[in-house]
Amino acid sequence: MKKITVFVDSDVVISSILSKNGTANMLTKSSSFIRIISTISLQEIRIVGSRLKLDSENIEREFVKYKILKMGMTNKLINDQYGRYVIDPNDAHIVAGAFIAKTQFLSTYNTKHYKIEQIKRDLNIIVLPPGMILQYLRSRS
Repeated sequence: MKKITVFVDSDVVISSILSKNGTANMLTKSSSFIRIISTISLQEIRIVGSRLKLDSENIEREFVKYKILKMGMTNKLINDQYGRYVIDPNDAHIVAGAFIAKTQFLSTYNTKHYKIEQIKRDLNIIVLPPGMILQYLRSRS
C-alpha cells in the first residue's frame, strides 16, 4: 500500500510528545504515513515546548519522525498566497507547507482555524484531526 503524505500542524506534534497513548502519537509511529513539518513549525514547536516546560531533547528526538520542509518564502508572501485559507493568519504557513509539500492531508486539532472546504476545493488537501486520518487508513485496508 502506498504511503499517505500528511502535513502535521504543531499542535499534533506537541500532543504526540505529551501523550504516548493518544491518536497524535499513533500517527507519528505509523509506518503508513510520510509526516512533514516545516522549518517554521520547528520553531513554533520549540517555543511551545519551552513554554510547557517540555524536555528539549525529547522535542528534538521527535523531529526525526518527520521530513522537514524548508519553506523558502517570506511571511508576507505566505500570508498573501495562503492567508485566505485560514481564520488565524498565524496558521497560513501550515496550509502553505501542506500545499508546497504536495500532501494529501493536513492533520490538526484546530480544524476551526482552517477554511476546510476551500482548502479541499482549491488545493485538494483534506484537513482532519489525527484520529480521523487513522480511521481513513483503516478503511482502506
